[in-house]
Amino acid sequence: MKKTEKEKALAELERLYPDAKPALRYTTPYELLVAVILSAQCTDERVNLVTEKLFQNHSTPKQMLSLTQRELEQYIFSCGFYRMKAEHILSATKDILEKYDGQVPNTIEKLMTLAGVGKKTANVVYSVAFGGDAIAVDTHVFRVSNRLGLAKGNTPLAVEEGLCKVIPKENWSKAHHWLIYHGRRVCHSQRPNCKECTLNEWCDAYKKK
Repeated sequence: MKKTEKEKALAELERLYPDAKPALRYTTPYELLVAVILSAQCTDERVNLVTEKLFQNHSTPKQMLSLTQRELEQYIFSCGFYRMKAEHILSATKDILEKYDGQVPNTIEKLMTLAGVGKKTANVVYSVAFGGDAIAVDTHVFRVSNRLGLAKGNTPLAVEEGLCKVIPKENWSKAHHWLIYHGRRVCHSQRPNCKECTLNEWCDAYKKK
C-alpha cells in the first residue's frame, strides 16, 4: 500500500467509524485495568457480563483484595485462563496499593510493572483511561493492518511501530478503535466481507485476489 493509499484508507476508516469507542464497560481506571486483563483470549461481551457482577462489591483495589484467589476465580471462571488472570489481578492490585498509593499508574512504563500487564494492556489503559496517545495492537488491529497493508509485521510490536509511523499521533487512539470496528464488522478472521468493504481498492490482500 502506497503512502497516498494509506492516507485514503485511514480517512475512510474515520468516515466509517466516527463514534468508535471501547466495548469494555468501566467507570474508573482500575475497573478498566481489570477488564482488559480479563479480555485476553475472551470476548468483550463475556468480560462485561463477568465484571457487571464482580464490580458490584469489588470495584476498588481494597475491595478486590478482600477476595481470595479462589473466590476471584469463581467470579471470572467463564473468561478462560481464570487461575492465571486471578493471580495477575490480585498481584497487580497489591502493587497498586503498596507502590502507587492505590492509584493506577498513568504511564505506559509504570503500567507495565504490574502483573499481567504487557504492552497492549498498558497502551489500552494509557490511551482510554488517561487520554494518552497510543495504539494497542490486538488480534483485530493486527489482522486488519496486515491485510490492508497499513503496517505489516509478524509481531504486534512490529505492527504497532508501523502504524505509529503512518498515523498522526493525535489519531493513534482513535485509529486503534477504527481498526477494531472494521475487524469485527467487515474484515472478519475467517470470511472477510471484501465485496462490501469500501477499502478494497487500496487493500493489499484484496489486490492479490
